[in-house]
Amino acid sequence: MFTIPEQLRIYFLEDRNLLNGLFEAASETVLSWFRDINKSQNFTPGIMCTLHTFGRDLKWNPHIHMLCSEGGAGNSEVFRKVPHIAFKALRFRWQKLLLSYLSKNLPISKLTSFKKLKNYLYSNFNNGFYVYAKPDNISSIKIAVDYVVRYTGRPAMAQSRILNYDGEYVTFYYERHEDNKRVEETVHVFDFIKRIIIHIPNKHFKVVRYYGLYAKNHKHSSKIFKMLSQIQIEIRQQLRKWRISIELSFGYDPTKCSCGNFMIFFKLVIPKKFSIATTSPPVV
Repeated sequence: MFTIPEQLRIYFLEDRNLLNGLFEAASETVLSWFRDINKSQNFTPGIMCTLHTFGRDLKWNPHIHMLCSEGGAGNSEVFRKVPHIAFKALRFRWQKLLLSYLSKNLPISKLTSFKKLKNYLYSNFNNGFYVYAKPDNISSIKIAVDYVVRYTGRPAMAQSRILNYDGEYVTFYYERHEDNKRVEETVHVFDFIKRIIIHIPNKHFKVVRYYGLYAKNHKHSSKIFKMLSQIQIEIRQQLRKWRISIELSFGYDPTKCSCGNFMIFFKLVIPKKFSIATTSPPVV
């Protein structure tokens, strides 16, 4: 996870085009680190980046979540495993690349004040900008994929976090990062709506982007093994549209069981033609 100091957040709120720079700087931070392993091989990892603009309390807090392959492809080596990335070493790269991007892309009218802020940030963030790597406590690939997919599509706030609405005020809760303590907050409904809508991305803005091996038309793309076939992917997309359409039209999730659990789509069967499994069979 690549985060930015609070002092920089306003720039990305005032000009959302600058959010592209978060993707560019974060991806180049890791890509350049891999290149430095062996400059003649120029190792390239697979990278998937997701932008979240919200914190747990709904305040504007743009940051990048990144999923990176455990290794990279070289100019002659098809793939070299790199089991550990020293994420603390990425902090200086992330700091330099992001500040350089802003220096080049901010309007001239803001450069003087930004130069002062830039000097301040270099002086006070001696360890670079914060880069955090979550400890690996995931027991299987399937659990890891499910976690990433769920987190990538995560909304600014789940409906379950709204505790009460009396027609004028909304009460919701969040768990504070510092101590994981539950905090309840009550705000006027108009203020609540303002907090929500600032996180709606601009039209056609891509909040998920791919780099390196995962980018389109990479020279080693044909050597990558996909977990799902193209047919399985298309079926899942159609099921997702069906699920959302039912929920929007009738106000309930058709995959939710009366017991509170969710049904899992296991197999599509067309008699006398074919059957396609879109997931592994459930464990009973």
